[in-house]
Amino acid sequence: MLIAIPEVLDARQLDAVRQLLDQAGAAWVDGRVTAGYQGAAVKFNQQIDERSEVAQQCQQIILQALERHPRFISAALPNTVYPPMFNRYGEGMAFGAHVDGSVRIHPHDGRKLRTDISATLFLSDPASYDGGELQIEDSYGMHSVKLAAGDMVIYPATSLHQVTPITRGMRSACFFWVQSLVRDDARRSMLFDMDNAIQKLNQTNADEQARRTLIGCYHNLMRQWSET
Repeated sequence: MLIAIPEVLDARQLDAVRQLLDQAGAAWVDGRVTAGYQGAAVKFNQQIDERSEVAQQCQQIILQALERHPRFISAALPNTVYPPMFNRYGEGMAFGAHVDGSVRIHPHDGRKLRTDISATLFLSDPASYDGGELQIEDSYGMHSVKLAAGDMVIYPATSLHQVTPITRGMRSACFFWVQSLVRDDARRSMLFDMDNAIQKLNQTNADEQARRTLIGCYHNLMRQWSET
């Protein structure tokens, strides 16, 4: 399930994150420091040191925004969100085709986190750079994603994906992973569709008893499928 989530960051939040990243200086390091065996061979970018103060300041802004975004909550059903990371691609930089690692170690408490969902939050105006499309492959083919600054895309972490080479400008983004309450993508998709249907029925004041029944079905499925 590939889902675009608009306006995760508002103009004020976006400006704050951009300023912090622009002033990060030595906190920008070679992106291969966190790449696994597969990714290191095809990864050519820079990213913010996870241990730096600027990373923690930006993480706080992103996490607070995610907590208040109903579409993200509905689509991802987050159990644990890996602390957001930040990268940038200049001219000639790219990240070749790869699949994200299945388990990551939480940098703050050492917990193991299963990566059910991958997320990319775009921070650069798409008109400010050429190339840099996030390409995600699924059973329906290859999808190219290049969203407005402040918008985000989430997709199954099992997906083969890449960032195409930058030919002009600079592309900055935030990326992270989610361990969902529901690990199976097909089940998450079904719950997301059901939740959207419930919200539309609520807005149209549809039959109250039918809505209650549908809401009950949603929560009973969550009860069966969720892992906490």
